[in-house]
Amino acid sequence: MFKSYWYVCTSCDASIEIVSKGIHFQDPSCNCSDPAVVWCQTSVVESDPTNERNTMETTDTFGATVTPMVPESYNANILVTYKDITNGVATYPTVKVNDLEWKLERIKRLEEQLSRSNSTIGKIIDNLTEDYWFNPNTEKEEILSDLCTILDHQPKKEIQFEGTIYISGRVDVPLSEYEDFDLDEIMSELSVDIYNGDVVIDEFHTEDVREV
Repeated sequence: MFKSYWYVCTSCDASIEIVSKGIHFQDPSCNCSDPAVVWCQTSVVESDPTNERNTMETTDTFGATVTPMVPESYNANILVTYKDITNGVATYPTVKVNDLEWKLERIKRLEEQLSRSNSTIGKIIDNLTEDYWFNPNTEKEEILSDLCTILDHQPKKEIQFEGTIYISGRVDVPLSEYEDFDLDEIMSELSVDIYNGDVVIDEFHTEDVREV
């Protein structure tokens, strides 16, 4: 199961989406002059959405997949003027087509998010009855489990740990440089990482590194 993480740059309104399958990643940054990226939404995707985006599918009579061509009349850099009403005041901003596309895409995503939020709220309200969560026979653990299912949330407890790692290795050093060779300098480039999105290595250091 994939998860889609959606971010928006508050400086230039750029929309950034990261699709992950449980792989840990850092929050993205924007390429504009004053990046200020904020998280907006996380949603579960049943299949790999990159396959859906990268293939604009139409099927001919023989069952072959055809990718539609971009019309010659399309120009993403052309200027367009549209009507915008905010707090009852109409303005007529002029923007490039690609900027307007980003804005429409953001609106579509916000509408999708609003629809999912309304659906989630509806599921919670449906359980706020005498037959379900207000039933005196309903256990607290059952209510919390239902809430986690509805909100697609998995509570976690952070566990701190310490450990000792043994390493051994080899390095080729030119004979002419052996007298000045510093093993500690090589070990300063040692790094420790783990391929698990739920684990964070806060600190590591080397001790007693020596030639054998």
